[in-house]
Amino acid sequence: MNRDEPSGPILRAAGLVKTHRPEGGAPVHAVRGVDLRIERGEFVAVTGPSGAGKSTLLHLLGGLDRPDSGSLWIDGRQVDSFSEARWAVLRRNHIGIVFQFFNLVSNLSVADNVELPALLAGRSPRQARTDRAELLEELGLAGKENCTPGELSGGEQQRVALARALVNSPSLLLADEPAGSLDSKGTREVLRLLARFHQRGQTILLVTHDARMASAADRVISFFDGQVVDDAHLGGGRSRPEAGVADVLKLKG
Repeated sequence: MNRDEPSGPILRAAGLVKTHRPEGGAPVHAVRGVDLRIERGEFVAVTGPSGAGKSTLLHLLGGLDRPDSGSLWIDGRQVDSFSEARWAVLRRNHIGIVFQFFNLVSNLSVADNVELPALLAGRSPRQARTDRAELLEELGLAGKENCTPGELSGGEQQRVALARALVNSPSLLLADEPAGSLDSKGTREVLRLLARFHQRGQTILLVTHDARMASAADRVISFFDGQVVDDAHLGGGRSRPEAGVADVLKLKG
């Protein structure tokens, strides 16, 4: 969605490894040597059972966690050794993230929740207001600007979270179980909106255990025990032969 983007994949990972070491417990090998390439404009779903390591993978790709080893490139830049400050700037300008439990600032209005990332990225207050107003209108939230998150339904809160993630026109949108706490109506709303923005060229990486969510993507990666076990393009052409798409979509958490 951004102009003057570098050529090549939007994201590339090589040999990503992450082991959690809980105090007093056995090490958990959450991500085991993952290689991944995502092209610009793709809608990729990473699916698998709870505990497979999907969210850990997304956190590594968004700089919310650090790999024990491996390399990561975003927009052609190697970023795995970035400091937290550099990651914060990268997320602010190039990566939008949507979480299962919204992560909105509870004491800020809807307008302020959406405008804040734009202001932090250096937009003028006028531009931030304009971009916010356009997104809220498109997401069916016009008239909710002065509400706090607690006054909204779950589906409305997730749409605010989506507006916040998209306000800076990120190169990459990461969505971690974005309908995991929503009812079926809210799930359909999120699916419809993700599909709409994808049709406009937004690159999306979606983590989900929900077959309905995964089926909206044009590529489904099955993740199990910290590893990619299948990578299938739903339009045909599987790049790994181990499992069928039906098996991928049956995985539940």
